[in-house]
Amino acid sequence: MKETPLYARHAALGATIVDFGGWAMPVQYTNVIEEHRTTREKAGLFDICHMGEFTVKGSQVFDFLQWVLSRNIADQEVGQVKLSVLTNEQGGIVDDLTVYKFADDHYMLVTNAGTKDKDLAWLQKAQADKGFDVTIEDISDATGKLDFQGPAAESVLQQITRDDLKPVKFYGFIETEVLGMPAIVSRSGYTGEDGFEIYADSTRIGEIWDEILRLGTAAGVAPIGLGARDTLRLECGMNLYGHEINDEITPLEGRYGWVTDLGKDFIGVEVLRKQKEAGVPRKLVGFEMVGRGIAREHYPISKDGQPIGMVSSGTFAPTVNKAIGMAHLKPEYCAEGTEIDIEIRGKHVAAKVVKLPFYKRS
Repeated sequence: MKETPLYARHAALGATIVDFGGWAMPVQYTNVIEEHRTTREKAGLFDICHMGEFTVKGSQVFDFLQWVLSRNIADQEVGQVKLSVLTNEQGGIVDDLTVYKFADDHYMLVTNAGTKDKDLAWLQKAQADKGFDVTIEDISDATGKLDFQGPAAESVLQQITRDDLKPVKFYGFIETEVLGMPAIVSRSGYTGEDGFEIYADSTRIGEIWDEILRLGTAAGVAPIGLGARDTLRLECGMNLYGHEINDEITPLEGRYGWVTDLGKDFIGVEVLRKQKEAGVPRKLVGFEMVGRGIAREHYPISKDGQPIGMVSSGTFAPTVNKAIGMAHLKPEYCAEGTEIDIEIRGKHVAAKVVKLPFYKRS
């Protein structure tokens, strides 16, 4: 397994290490529920160094990104982050990713860890096929990344950040210094809480990790593993690649219609226009268990004895204190309040379709 620059620190903290897409990652330090609540109530620090980062530069970078991304980025400003998806010729999702704009000819794409190499190959192919005047550079190994999420995150991070963080808007970023070293800080994340993503030199990211944990001791800041990261994102109805979305699921089926502009040309748009007109064959919805049990990925779902879909993710959600999940269902069964049955260990257990997200920060 590959190791992030922080691996030794996780081991020293006694974290439970698991194989996550070929990376040795901490799934928990204490337990998932405690770490989940720490993030919601105080602040949690996450090692996200395994994710991918590409710079895309050149005179035709805007045209190139408009072609490969589903989202129209014509109104994106310097210092703004946009969520989008890469689509294939069949309209499926190659990856969901964030797009950082530094200048008219300079962007950064942040990808999922398990799809990084696939994404890079896809972008290089698209560039070569159309001959766009752009340079794509994989800076993942040189880039360290932390997520710092929760109510105490701003006050702690501000102590080691050169520039004022308060003016940074949600899905905005600044180029600054953190602990005296060049860094990018964006106000975004994957937990539903206010917080930041911090990018710095991978050889020095451990210094920032250590100092945040030291400064945050009084505020109850703690390191958080992938287990709580999953329960936090699921409570907020956020997609996880390989679960809610993949190469065969379109943005219209995966609750990413809002980042898909069918009025512009991009890879796979004709398929998506036809799907929009005909109606999608499945939709991604939220559900909560009515009967006892926790639904897990791939559990079959039925209605009146007929198969209607499958669970994409499921867990016990500490904040809402319920067993919840997301699932792909036939469209006629997606109305809020629809009663469904989920097969759990050979038994049909009652559940119902509910509105997403399950949790929203007040």
